Amino acid sequence: MLHVEFTIEPFVEGQPGPHVLAAVAAVEAHGINVEFGPFATEFNADEQIAAIAVSDLVRDAYAHGATHVTLHMEKVQP
Repeated sequence: MLHVEFTIEPFVEGQPGPHVLAAVAAVEAHGINVEFGPFATEFNADEQIAAIAVSDLVRDAYAHGATHVTLHMEKVQP
């Protein structure tokens, strides 16, 4: 199981921008629940699914206007 935290720039005050919403939708398309936090957005997933979801997240974030994507991934107990 992997715990993934990410931030996507540029930051949009008040609500997530289209680049963030597209990235979240890419992850959710894999049946993964994504949680918005005060400093990062995060999810937990099986290692194989997480790897695919992260790839889709990055692709869709940049395709929708992201200028910077930060990822932190950590192996956790299920």
